[in-house]
Amino acid sequence: MTAVPRHIHPTAPLAARALLTGDPGRALALAQTLTEGPKMFNHNRGLWGYTGTAVDGEPLTIMSHGMGGPSAAIVLEELCDLGLQRAVRIGSCGALSDSLKLGDLVCASAVAGADGTSHALVGEEPLIPDRELTEHLNAVADHSGAIVSADLFYERGSERVERWKSSGALAVEMEAAALLAVAQLRKLPLAVVLMVTDASAGAGERLEGIALERATNRLGEAGASALVGRPN
Repeated sequence: MTAVPRHIHPTAPLAARALLTGDPGRALALAQTLTEGPKMFNHNRGLWGYTGTAVDGEPLTIMSHGMGGPSAAIVLEELCDLGLQRAVRIGSCGALSDSLKLGDLVCASAVAGADGTSHALVGEEPLIPDRELTEHLNAVADHSGAIVSADLFYERGSERVERWKSSGALAVEMEAAALLAVAQLRKLPLAVVLMVTDASAGAGERLEGIALERATNRLGEAGASALVGRPN
């Protein structure tokens, strides 16, 4: 699939490597923290993206993909059309396991799709992130294991949540499965690292304030560590 992007309107070059996050504000904050001289890569549809120079002297793009699998899939498809070569999703998640604490980093070793987008693209099999990128993330994360991607942030009832817990999943979020499905079809190396921002799958305490800012910076540094310093 090669097409003129309809939703991303580049105003600066796209780097061959990118950090992908849902929140446009997080993309801006991390671009300022992780790169020198960041320039806005995209602002169309509120999907803020920035390209700057990383610590290894090479370009790095930090791009927001919005909330949910459909938006994330559109963004990644168009980034691939523009020449993206590898990526790491840096996002937030709700804890399913009691072993996770607010602010912890979770490296996804596998992603179960409980969402419509990944099912439409590749079916129901678990999605496996890129091995090499995941090895780098494993070295800096607090936990590693399977996670779940779902379409709903506000779950109605606990039946699905209990099923995910019993399967051994550590956390739940909304975009990783869709991104990995697109990456699989586009043969793009992609891995996933998440920060725990919500206890009890979003039904408990929430990470806020300076603790959230610190966790966000650590998340960005973890994702960048898997990309920076490796050849394009």
